[in-house]
Amino acid sequence: MKKLRVVGINFDHMHMGDLLRQASEDERVEIVGMWHHTKERPVMVADRLGLSHEIIYDDFDACMKGAEPDIAIVCASTATHAEYTEKVAKYDVHVMVEKPFAATLEQADRMIAAMAVMPKRKFVINWPLAWYPPHRTTKRLIDEGVIGDVIEVHYYDGNRGPLAHDMDKIKVSPEEQLKQKNTSWFYKVEEGGGSLLDYLGYGVTLGTWFNGGEKPLEVTTTTFTPEGLEVDEHSVTVVKYANGLSKFETRWGAFDDPWVNQPQPKCGFVVVGTKGTIASYDYESVIRVQTKDDRIGKELSVDELVSPNRGPIDYFVHCILEDEAIEGPLSVEVCRIGQQIVDTAVESARLKKTLSLIDRAVSVEQ
Repeated sequence: MKKLRVVGINFDHMHMGDLLRQASEDERVEIVGMWHHTKERPVMVADRLGLSHEIIYDDFDACMKGAEPDIAIVCASTATHAEYTEKVAKYDVHVMVEKPFAATLEQADRMIAAMAVMPKRKFVINWPLAWYPPHRTTKRLIDEGVIGDVIEVHYYDGNRGPLAHDMDKIKVSPEEQLKQKNTSWFYKVEEGGGSLLDYLGYGVTLGTWFNGGEKPLEVTTTTFTPEGLEVDEHSVTVVKYANGLSKFETRWGAFDDPWVNQPQPKCGFVVVGTKGTIASYDYESVIRVQTKDDRIGKELSVDELVSPNRGPIDYFVHCILEDEAIEGPLSVEVCRIGQQIVDTAVESARLKKTLSLIDRAVSVEQ
C-alpha cells in the first residue's frame, strides 16, 4: 500500500512534535516535509524522531510543492490558524489543525470555507483530551444511558503554564521559561494567547460531545490577568443550557502538571446526569461512577483504546483511507459549537456581563 505523505507546517505549538511522533510510528504514513519560520524547532523534532534534516524546508511553498503531501498537520499560533489553513488548503490536502479551533468564530468559519472548496479532503481539529481513556470511557457510558441525560458538565483544566514543558512533556527550566515569556505567542493578545483560548475550547468542545451537540442559551465569563501580562492565566465560564448550568474553568499556574501529579482541583471533568454522575480525570486509570442504584458509587477501569481510536493520527488516517466521516469532538460541527461558546466567553469577559450565545451563521458544509 502506498503510504500517505505527511508534512508538519508551523511549529509554534509544541504539540507538533507529539503528532509527528505518532506519525513516525504509523506504518501507513511517512513524514516527508517540515517547515517553520526558523529551523530550530524542526531540527529539534527531527533529531528526537530520527528524521533526516533533508526534509526540513526553508520556504513554505517549496515544502508543499516539493514534498507533495497528502496530509498537512498545522500547529500554528491560535490567531494564525485561519491563515495557515487557507495556505495549505490551496495544495488540495487533508488538514489536521492542533487545538484550539481558532481565536474567533470568524476565523473558524474562514477555515471551514477554505476546506469546503475541497469536498474530497478531510478536515479535523485535534483535541488531545479527546483521546484520554477516561474521557472516552465517560462518553461510552453516557451513550449507554448509564447516567441518563446529561444536565451538568464541570470542567477544570490547565497546567503549570504553556512554557513549563516542551515536546514529549519534557520539563523546561524556570530560567528558560522566563526568557521565553517576553517573546512567546502564548502571552500575546494579537496571537491568541491566554489560558481561556488555550483551554476553554477543550472543555466546551468535549462538553458539547458529552451532551449530544446541544447548544447553550447564555454564557457568563470572568478572567484574571496578572499584573505585567496582557493575557489571562485564569478564567471561569458559566454556561446556561435549557436544562441547567455547566461550569468550565481554565488555569495556567496549576499546582502541578496533571501528567506528573494531579493538582487540586483535579484536572478533568465531572458529568452529572439525570440518573447518575461520572468523575473523569485526565491521565487516571479509573473513573468513578454513581447511579441511582449505587449512590455510594464505584471505580471502573478505563477502556483500552484500540484502532482506529488510539489517537489523532490513527483516527485521521483511518478516516482518510476508509473515506469515513469525521465524528465526535474532532468534527467541524461539534468544534464550531465549542468556538461559539469560546467567542461568547471572550466577549462576556470583556463586557463583564452575561451574553446570549454568539452565532454568526454561515454554512458549515464541507
